[in-house]
Amino acid sequence: MYVLGQTTPEESALVEKMATEHIAIRKEINEISYALESYAQTQAVEPDPILKPFLMATVDYMERMNKGEVPAFPPQLHPKSTISDYDEWLPRSELYPAKPLINVNASILGYSPEITTAIVWLKLGTPPETHTHEYEKFLIVEGTCDITIGNEVHNMKPGDVLTIPMHISHHVNVTSPYPCKIILQRIAA
Repeated sequence: MYVLGQTTPEESALVEKMATEHIAIRKEINEISYALESYAQTQAVEPDPILKPFLMATVDYMERMNKGEVPAFPPQLHPKSTISDYDEWLPRSELYPAKPLINVNASILGYSPEITTAIVWLKLGTPPETHTHEYEKFLIVEGTCDITIGNEVHNMKPGDVLTIPMHISHHVNVTSPYPCKIILQRIAA
């Protein structure tokens, strides 16, 4: 319990006193620590590569709001949406990646509990994913990509709009020699 940090301050002080007095206790604490670390490393799960860019985009969005940016509510994507519908956001340089693009970068344009709108840059693509609580919609702004939904491949180019249904695996492969820039919306079901 001491190694896990689950002892009271009094218990910790007692264990630490015993460890200074007895080498066997010090050795046992070290062995337990190494065993737990080894177990954690062997059981580690590789995080979803999309998670970090969207987490960083959320942090950035919150910082922009704290600095006084007025919340925006970009229009909801629909089959007749056009790139020009997002002209208010697309020229904003502060929304663009500050660091070189590794594979994915995102910047949130607008948020409500029902809908999140972001600009996403994909260099290579995304791994397969399935949504169970939200619909995903794409508007291709620059570049080209193939979006595979189940077994159906959609060849996407600038101006194309696509809705991803829930409960069906999908993934994106970038087909242009430069990153694919996408307006992405996630809509609560």
